[in-house]
Amino acid sequence: MINKIITKIFTILDDLRQSAYVKICVEKGLKLGKSVSIRNKTSFGSEPFLVEIGDDTRIGEGVQFITHSGFTVNLRKIEGYETVRNFGHIKVGKNCAIGNNSIILQNVEIGDNCVLGANSVLSDSMPSNTVYLGNPAKYICEIEDYGDVLKKNTIDYPIELEKDRYKLHEWLKNNLPKKFKAAE
Repeated sequence: MINKIITKIFTILDDLRQSAYVKICVEKGLKLGKSVSIRNKTSFGSEPFLVEIGDDTRIGEGVQFITHSGFTVNLRKIEGYETVRNFGHIKVGKNCAIGNNSIILQNVEIGDNCVLGANSVLSDSMPSNTVYLGNPAKYICEIEDYGDVLKKNTIDYPIELEKDRYKLHEWLKNNLPKKFKAAE
């Protein structure tokens, strides 16, 4: 019981910290669309004013938006590179999902209806309606193809349970079949 209480307290503190951080970033110029979901430990870097996020986008935990190359400080110590500077914008379209711990580098645009898989490093732009994954992130498929895969694996449960997270979790604990992917 004490573990649940402590976990809940830390979760609340993490949520408050992230909420305050996002508000500070917006004050500094971060452009957020409507109904954007931003999980904890997301970072908009030292130039949040160079980042734009479209409506209905979901950003997973630990995502980093990198708007400059910090290495240029070191590079400028080498003869011939004294004036090197590297900054760039990042734009994420509408209705996108960015997986946990992904990194999005400067001068990258993600189109509408895109999915960037967890732990990806995106250094090139993504066209609308695509799924990218990996380090470096590469094209995997069109969003409809990904949707079709998810559709095949959809779990059939009473939709009204989504209004009560506790009831949904109880249903999943008691009813979700134990199916695992075959090893290849």
